[in-house]
This record gives sequence, structure tokens and C-alpha cells, in this order.
Amino acid sequence: MSDVIHLLPDSIANQIAAGEVVQRPASVVKEMLENSVDAGAKSIKLIVKDAGKSLIQVVDNGCGMTGTDARMSFERHATSKIRSSEDLFKIRTLGFRGEAMASIAAVAQVELKTRQLQSELGTHLTIESSEIKSQEPIAFNQGTSISVKNLFYNVPARRNFLKSNPVELRHINDEFQRVALANPEVAFSMVQNDLETYKLDAGKLSKRIVQLFGKNYQQQLITCAEETELVKIKGYIGKPENAKKTRGEQFFFINSRFIKNSYLNHALVRAYEGLLKEDYHPFYVLFIKIDPVHVDINVHPTKTEVKFDDDRMLYGIINSAVRQALASFNVTPSLDFSADVSFEHLNMQRENPNATTKKDRDYGSLKSLESSQERLAKLNELYASASQEEIATIEEAEKERVVQTTFPSSMNQQPEAEEKKSTYHLHGRYLLRQVKSGMVVLDKVSAFERILFEQYQRSIKSNAGSSQSCMFPQQVSLNPSDFALVQELKKEINQLGFEFEHVGESMIVIQGIPSELAPCNEKEVFEGLIEQFKFNAEKLALPKNESLARALAKRTAASRCSKLKEEEMDHLMDRLFACEQPNYTPDGNPTYVLVSLEQINEWFRK
Repeated sequence: MSDVIHLLPDSIANQIAAGEVVQRPASVVKEMLENSVDAGAKSIKLIVKDAGKSLIQVVDNGCGMTGTDARMSFERHATSKIRSSEDLFKIRTLGFRGEAMASIAAVAQVELKTRQLQSELGTHLTIESSEIKSQEPIAFNQGTSISVKNLFYNVPARRNFLKSNPVELRHINDEFQRVALANPEVAFSMVQNDLETYKLDAGKLSKRIVQLFGKNYQQQLITCAEETELVKIKGYIGKPENAKKTRGEQFFFINSRFIKNSYLNHALVRAYEGLLKEDYHPFYVLFIKIDPVHVDINVHPTKTEVKFDDDRMLYGIINSAVRQALASFNVTPSLDFSADVSFEHLNMQRENPNATTKKDRDYGSLKSLESSQERLAKLNELYASASQEEIATIEEAEKERVVQTTFPSSMNQQPEAEEKKSTYHLHGRYLLRQVKSGMVVLDKVSAFERILFEQYQRSIKSNAGSSQSCMFPQQVSLNPSDFALVQELKKEINQLGFEFEHVGESMIVIQGIPSELAPCNEKEVFEGLIEQFKFNAEKLALPKNESLARALAKRTAASRCSKLKEEEMDHLMDRLFACEQPNYTPDGNPTYVLVSLEQINEWFRK
């Protein structure tokens, strides 16, 4: 029997390795940007076309490479950072495995231009499918430019598995933001399809956060810092009221390397306990500086998952640091000892919660009065108003003491008994209705979500969404990523009934909203729509139309059916059972449950 085991050709081995390192265009962006940072660049430019499928180019002013190093950088396991196995536990740079460039060159057409400061000429290198096509001297600025063209052109099956351009572009934006946040001292810019999306100046971390996510972040940043003998933590967290449904804007950096760690995330979120709405996530950008000996980053090809030799210690320090930050900025509940308290007013409120003061007793204003005569006049005025209020309160209390008692008698009955309600409220959330076979228990929020979802779907399909003009158009400032997303979804958002225009950089003006949403906070509804759409995009692979309809229905269902009158409850049930699929919400949760008479009889053993 002949031998069947043989060595793979380098080209095929590189393509297999590329499957781990180069999963999508964003993977290429990450590796190339990190290489530029490692090269000491102070200015980095990213150019992307067709969501990275046609072109990904990174231009930097770093140290550059010699002709030999340029060629060696595309060999597998070629690295300038690892000399021995001990070096794996002292890594302070971003790229170190020597796999990235070889993997990229195996599945794309690569062009590299580079020159060192002391060299008169640079090097121009072209590679296709791991094969060097040409290498020649070239006149070039100091630094490096790498162009990756036609990604996965020689692996069609991999290219077919790429997502739509908006999804791939969102992943590229995520990688760009992570590298830009980790290196605020470096200037970054990003150009998508000849349109400059980001232009970030070198500066402080707070400035970088505002440039990336929008000016509204200026008011929500809370400084977080802690330093011990083993670890140093610094960065910013967000105020609880600015928390969002999506987890996107949460960043942990270990020695300036972005990581994902659910254990550390739990430590931070737990510090917000009692301050966040259900299923909402806070914003944070935290840098953890720790001796590399205590961290193992060589556990995943993308190097975003790490291990610590004492993660419990880190958990406690992060939790404590965030709690102190929230407390120091008066975010956590506390007693305000500087405020003036009227105990008479508090007692009155306890006895009669509906009572309100008729005149503001501004005792604090006495402090600003200098002369004793002015203070005496003010005290007399306050005393007189307080006495009048007490007399009025006593009179109202006496009126309430008069209780009308009616004894049961046939004379007190109405000539015709009113028909009982067919639909009943239960704990403000559920509706009950009697049916022939038993009883229907309906979740009114889920029911309204299904109704709105089908309504919005029809509006988008027929391009006939009704809109109501805003009395006062509202400006909405968006971060560049969200602004690009809104531009892409403009047609579908208009079909829902929103009317808006682009004004200035990353800003829109809302001029109309879907008619069924009025009255509402237009800015809050629009921002909620975009957040929910991004949340859906992370969890589900849905067409844009369906995802938008789901997002708007989800965000508006709870607020639109908080208080329903009797006729509205009946109408809600009728509208639900007129839907194409009344049984479930778009997420697959039940909208109602049918409780049969047999089940009820079993409860009472009948």
C-alpha cells in the first residue's frame, strides 16, 4: 500500500491559515492598522472601497522597511518581535505571530510600498496568492502603504459567505474605532468609497471619544481611575441615564490591546446595580495596565481573548473603581444635606399624597438677604402663606371625612343593569377576555408590537407610510458610523413615515414622524430606532426592511399602550386577531395564551 500522507504546498497551507486570521475584510483592517501602530506611525489613513471587498489600503508615516524586510514580512511565521518562547509572556506589541501578512497575501492581490527615513529609495512589492510577482525600487515618502485588492478572489466559496456591504462596513468601523481609541496620540482618518468618514486629530482620550461617537458624549463621561501595585486602571464610563440597548460601545484594553472578556464586563456592570434599566448596557472605555507576565494573549488567533493568572483580583479592582467613580460624580443615590427640607410639607404629603403646595416656600432665599429687617419681612410673608395653606388643607380634609353611605336596597338599583366589561386589565400589563372555550390572557405590549410590525411592513412595501409634520423640527447629532447607516437606510426610513434632512457634518433635522407615533419625543424615537436596528443586526441576519420594521415596533410598543381605556382594550384585541400572524411577536414570543375551561376546572379539582 502506497503512502498517503504528504506535505501541503505553501500556497494551500497559507489559504488554510488565512481561514483563522482573515475571516472578513475587517480582519485585514485590524491587522494592518495594528502593524502601522507597531511601526511607530503618528498618522494613519484607512481607505476602503466596496466594504473592503475591492480595496483596503492603509497608509502610515511609520519607520518603514528595507527591501529584505518587506519581502520577509509575507513569509509565514516571520516576525521581528519573538526570539524565544519566553518572549511570548512579555509581549508589549500588537502583532507578533507573523501570520497576518502571509495569510492576507494568500487570499488577495497585495501591493506594498515602503521606505525608511535613511534610505534614498523605497521598495515596491506586488504579490498574488502568496506568489511574489515583482519587486523594484521606487521613490516614496517615509512610511508604508499596503493595498489589499479583491479579497478572496481566488477562494470564491469564502467570498460568497461574506455578508452584505452594510454589515461588513459595520465590522470595519468597529475595528477602526478600537484601534483609534487605543491610540489617541495617533492621528487617524478613514475614507469609505471616496467619502471621508472619520478625521481624528491626535490628542486626549476624551477628545477621541467625542470625535468617534459624537458631541453628546461630552456630558456623559465620568472619569474612572484606580492604581494598585499590580494593576493600573484609567478611562471613562458613561452615566446610567445614557445607557443603551446595544453592547457596542464597551471597550476593555489590556496594555493598549482591545479584548473581550465577559467576566470583567460583569464586574463593571454589577457596579451599576440598581442604576440601569433592564437589558440596558453602559458605555465604557477602560485601559488596564498590567505586567504582561500575568496575561496570556496567545490563546486566540485574533488575540481578543486573553487569560489572567488572577482574574478574581482584577474583577474586584474594576468593580471597586467603577463604584467609586459613580459615587464621586454623585451618580449613585445619596442624601443631599445642603437642601432645605420642610417637615410640615413632608407630613402633609404623607397624609394626603395628592396635595400640592400653592406657593413655593423658598426658605433658602433667606440666606441671600443681608439685613435683619428684610429677613423679618420675608419670615412674616412665609408664615402667612403657610397658615393659609394649613387652613385650606384642614378644610379639604374635613370635606373628605364626610362619607356617603348607601345601604343595599332595590330602590338604589338602576332600572337597567349595565353590561359588564368584556375585557379586563390585569396588573397594567395583561388583558383578560372571556371566550366560549375559556379565557384569553393577552400581553398588550407584545400584541401591540405584532400589530405595529405588520403595519410598518405594509408601509415599507407599499411606500405609503403616513407622516405627521413636527411643530418644532429637532436636530439629531450622530456619530459618523450611525450617520453613514442613516444615509444608507434613508429610503426605508422615509417609507416608515420619517421625514428628515442632512445638515452639516453628521447631523440631521427631523421634520416629520409616523403619524401613529405623535405626540412623542422625535429625537428619542429616532435614536432608539437606530439603536434597535443595530441591536437586531448583531443578533439576526434580516433584510433591511424587516429589521427596520421590527426595530420601530419594538421601540414604540411599550410607550404607546401604557394606559388603555375600555374601548381601546377591545380595539387592541380586535386588531391583533386581524393580523396575518397574531400568535407571536416578530421575535417569536407569544402574544396571548388561551386558558381552557378544562384547565380551570382542573385547578379546582372539578
